[in-house]
Order: sequence, then structure tokens, then C-alpha cells
Amino acid sequence: MKKIGFLSFGHWTPSAQSQTRSAADVLLQSIDLAVEAERIGVDGAYYRVHHFARQLSSPFPLLAAVGAKTKKIEIGTAVIDMRYENPHYMAEDAGSADLIAGSRLQLGISRGSPEQVIDGWRHFGYQLKESEDDAALGRRHAETFLGLLAGKGFAQPNPRPMFPNPPGLLRLEPFSASLRERIWWGSATNATAVWAAKLGMNLQSSTLKFDESGEPLHIQQARQIRAYRAAWAEAGHARPPRVSVSRSIFPLMNDRDRAYFGTDEEQQDQIGFLDESTRAVFGRGYAAEPDVLIEQLKKDEALAEADTILLTIPNQLGVAYNVHVLESILTHVAPGLGWR
Repeated sequence: MKKIGFLSFGHWTPSAQSQTRSAADVLLQSIDLAVEAERIGVDGAYYRVHHFARQLSSPFPLLAAVGAKTKKIEIGTAVIDMRYENPHYMAEDAGSADLIAGSRLQLGISRGSPEQVIDGWRHFGYQLKESEDDAALGRRHAETFLGLLAGKGFAQPNPRPMFPNPPGLLRLEPFSASLRERIWWGSATNATAVWAAKLGMNLQSSTLKFDESGEPLHIQQARQIRAYRAAWAEAGHARPPRVSVSRSIFPLMNDRDRAYFGTDEEQQDQIGFLDESTRAVFGRGYAAEPDVLIEQLKKDEALAEADTILLTIPNQLGVAYNVHVLESILTHVAPGLGWR
């Protein structure tokens, strides 16, 4: 049994071929898709965060709206770029959204991906410390955020406050007591997966990973997950960890599916460079008739290791089509893999 969620990058473009032609379209359809996904039995609604792009950016208004419109589906991110975040303000936003949702947030955070602009986080007011790179900036903000979610008071109260204070040092409010256990780290390397395990974060591994061995993505991811779980056990955390992997999976059920995805263009891993020196492996997509998909997915070692599958969706094709894709997977693929 695995949890199955969708992952939307929230693209929008003013094109006649797109069902999301404005930011309003993609935001409102993101809410509608979560409602429909919950109705058909999907376990999670996850959203990617990008800045300076025609995509979803500020996550917490969306997460709060989805939380208010749904009852049981997990609501998450994959991922929030911590280079851009004020950890204190984020702790307040996250606490509020989680309380609105009834403690259903599953927040994926990370250093983030290559940006639309040069050092975009500088425009948000952040600077590197001496001998620090932007990846370290993201980890520093993440560690501060995790500390705040522990709920320990740290601020000296005003002796003449406008409103009465509880005794002792003050923490940020509103506070969600269990949110700290529902923070995930989006990791592209084995080393950061081990770091996340030591800090007690769940693990998200996407369709992109730094190429550390030259092997196919799913084999490298499986090794990453095993290293993460070993580090988690060594750290002695009381609760079991969760691990998600992202995949593009499209059952070909009709002529429309075949027109959109029935080619071999993305059926193999791809190799590319994120910058001058960082070689990355980009995972293949899966598109075939359900019986063929089942046999292909059985060979994916990372899927076997994970407890949560995040299905990347073509959000610009609209809510109805994405519900069709998700329902096809739940009905015709997941049972054959033992996910349902």
C-alpha cells in the first residue's frame, strides 16, 4: 500500500492551447483539482514553488484555501525554495495554514532548483555569509525554520504589552504542535538525504538528481533512499520516516491520451548540466497501456523503496483531464502494483 498524490508545477501561459491562461486560472484550478482528487481517492495534493516565473509561487494562500475546501487529503509542497524564505514569517504562515487544514500539511522544503533570474533570493533581501554559497543559505534558513517549529519560547516579552502575555519567553503564533514532524527535504544528492535524516525530516526525491554514479535515475534514487533510512535509524528518531519519489506516469486509455503522450520522446533518462560543473540525471517518463505500465513500473527500484508516489501532472490541460489521468492510475495501474 502506497500513498499516491499529484504534483503540480502550476504553469500558466496566455495561449489558446492552455487551460490555464492566467495566474488566477492556475490558482483556482489548483484548488478545484485538489477537491476532485480527494473525491476519487487520491491521497495528496502537492504544489511546486518557483519565483519570477509564470508558475505557482507563494504557497501558503493556496495551501490554506485547499485546506478550507477539503477534508482529508494531504496538502503539500515539493518544494519551497528556502533561499527565498524568511523562516520566522514562514513559521507563522505554515502554522496558520496547517490549523486551517486540520494538521494535513506535508511541507517539502529545499535549497531549490536553478532559477529564472540571477541570484533571485537577493531581491528578497537575503545575503550570503562569509564562505557561504546559496545552497548553504537554503540549509541555514531551513534549520532556523525547524527550530521555530519546535515551539520553544525565545523572545523577551514587553513588560508593558498591549495584551496580556503567558509567562516566560514567547514563541511565534499560531503554533501547530505536530507540523515539525511533517516537514520533508527535497534532496538531489545522497549527502543531503543523510543530512535530512539526521535532522528528522522526511525525504522527497524528484525526477532530477545529481548524477553520482552514472547509473539510471531509479537505481541512484534507491541507493539514496537506503542511505537516508540507514542515517535515520542511526539518529534514533522515535517515529518512522516517510519517503516520496516523483514520476510522470500516463496510462494510454484513449486516443486523446495517445495524442498527448503516446510517443517515445521521454521514455529514457536524460543527462544534462545544471551549471558548468553539475551533471544531473533527469528521470524518464512512463506512458503506455496499463498492463505495459505495470510491468515497466515493477522494474523501478526507487518506486519500490518509497512509501509515497507524487505524480507530476500536465496542469495546463485542465482539471477534467488531470482527474481522468489520476483516476486511470488509481483504477487500472495502482492495483496491479500493490499500491492499492
